[in-house]
Amino acid sequence: MARREARAPRSPQDRARKAFARRQRARRWLTWRYVLAGVLSLALIGFGAYGLYFSSWLRAEGVEVVGEDLLTTEQVLAAAEVDTGGALIRVDLDAIAQRVRSLAAIKEVDVSRMWPHDVRIEIVERVPVAVLDLGSRQVALDADGVSFPAPPAARRGLPRITVGGGADRDALKEGASVVAALDAAVANLVDHLEVQTVDEILLHLEDGRLVRWGSAESSEDKAAVLLELLDRKADMYDVSVPGSPTTR
Repeated sequence: MARREARAPRSPQDRARKAFARRQRARRWLTWRYVLAGVLSLALIGFGAYGLYFSSWLRAEGVEVVGEDLLTTEQVLAAAEVDTGGALIRVDLDAIAQRVRSLAAIKEVDVSRMWPHDVRIEIVERVPVAVLDLGSRQVALDADGVSFPAPPAARRGLPRITVGGGADRDALKEGASVVAALDAAVANLVDHLEVQTVDEILLHLEDGRLVRWGSAESSEDKAAVLLELLDRKADMYDVSVPGSPTTR
């Protein structure tokens, strides 16, 4: 049986050279791994950018409207002017929201992307609390004193408000607050409210009598005082200071 010759022991220099070579190979492999990872990352970013901005995979195709009642879907879409057919990521959501917000009946609007193909327009409409009689036309009025067009069905049964020359938005808001504060017992007696200024609101009763209400402050107290005063025969009732009412 042949005998193996014993290998000569490696010198410290040989061992050091081989260890250095192994470290060099490992370092080169690590460098290539970083390079490969970078190339793959760039490729993924490029592919994603292409998919978002240029391909037909994620293009804007439809628009969903949510929350419409006073307005029609067609009215909202016409105001939104959403440009479909291009990349969904390029759709300017803020511009759409601004255009939709120009509709007076809109109180709040939120526009978002619904991947992969749609734009969603969610609206909150103003709630009519009264009818603003402008003579030639009637519009709805909300609790913030904002007037807006509304279909007849939405205005039916609401209190009517007329305005004087000094009635601005703040005055209309006061008028809306008075409407909200009237209980059924008083509201059933009222033909319409006349808003002249913030502090000068009049109630015209159905039987022709007049109530000087003042501002919307302490409206509940004023309503209670008025119900007691109405038993007195008078043409005008002043409850603008509910603690000191007068009649004449």
